[in-house]
Amino acid sequence: GVVVTADHTLEHDEGITVTLADGKTLPASVAGRDSGTDLAVLKIDASGLPVAEVGDSSSLKIGHIVLAVGRPGDVGLSASWGAISALGPAWRTWAGGQVDQMIRPDLTLYPGFSGGPLIDAQGRVVGVNTSGLSRSLTLAIPTSTINRVTETLLSRGHISRGYLGLAMQPVRLPDSLRSQLSLGNETGLIVVHVEPDGPAERAGAFVGDILVSIDGKAVGDTEDVQPLLDADRVGKQLRISVVRGGQLQDLVTTVGERPQKGS
Repeated sequence: GVVVTADHTLEHDEGITVTLADGKTLPASVAGRDSGTDLAVLKIDASGLPVAEVGDSSSLKIGHIVLAVGRPGDVGLSASWGAISALGPAWRTWAGGQVDQMIRPDLTLYPGFSGGPLIDAQGRVVGVNTSGLSRSLTLAIPTSTINRVTETLLSRGHISRGYLGLAMQPVRLPDSLRSQLSLGNETGLIVVHVEPDGPAERAGAFVGDILVSIDGKAVGDTEDVQPLLDADRVGKQLRISVVRGGQLQDLVTTVGERPQKGS
């Protein structure tokens, strides 16, 4: 059996149990987890388990009635209901994960509800509820993202994402510097930390460098960087343009794979 839940709810990789609808408890192992989409996949060594009917999140409309179900502690099942209050296009999480659709249900996620299902009026699972991808919003991860990530985690155990080994924050570029170097962007990304022996350090990056473009694409915010570091870029070279000492300098780095949690 396969169980999908929210990654941030798993405090340990061992000693995990799953409680079935009849109250029976079975041990489970972690098949894989992805903090980028806040999804984790568990495996249960058992057959004949009840399976939830999975719906299509893309068919949701604003105003559709939905139900969130959770099992907070040992008190049994609890539920919270409401309506779909907002839908949006694909978006990227703060941790770099690609979520295929923004789903915001207007309901309360009580403690213990993260990782539980969002259910439509027909009783189908249309998402996994999570409080781990936003500090203030109740969100649900759509079924298309769940299916894609689950398939990869079952086959590989993790999701590959590109990694430069830099900690950066936006900084405004002075008009005189922009004019001198013919830069179109108003902001760049100043390097505040370089991971030892990381891809960027091996390319010659230093703390204080201001990153202004990657492969010719201007970057002015950290959100601009992650889309350029998708899984298909791992192992390939990138040209990074930085401002150092008032001059523009190009660095060539090979994109690494982001270390997994706990590695």
